[in-house]
Amino acid sequence: MENCLFCKIVAGEIPSNKVYEDELVLAFRDIAPQAPTHILVIPKAHIGSVAQITPENSGIVAHIFQVIAKVAEAEGLQNGYRVVSNCGDDAGQTVHHLHFHILGGKKLALEMA
Repeated sequence: MENCLFCKIVAGEIPSNKVYEDELVLAFRDIAPQAPTHILVIPKAHIGSVAQITPENSGIVAHIFQVIAKVAEAEGLQNGYRVVSNCGDDAGQTVHHLHFHILGGKKLALEMA
């Protein structure tokens, strides 16, 4: 997608603080962290949101969850972490490229926003 912020990060047009990368996935630190550890994990291929997961691209999503586990272990989140994906404007999705937030490094509040 031409104007997609995360597509530009994948293409190297915008710098990021990468923590993991392979042929399908990129993980990088959030620029406005909401927890001591706040990492975004995105597919390199543009998928707009959870609502656009299909049988054709669901393998990438399964791979993302394998990467989330690896990244969480590498970050020392053995006491637990939260995985969040906002889907659509009403849920607070500000970048319309599928992404999962890994939040951890402290005891997280149980309240939902």
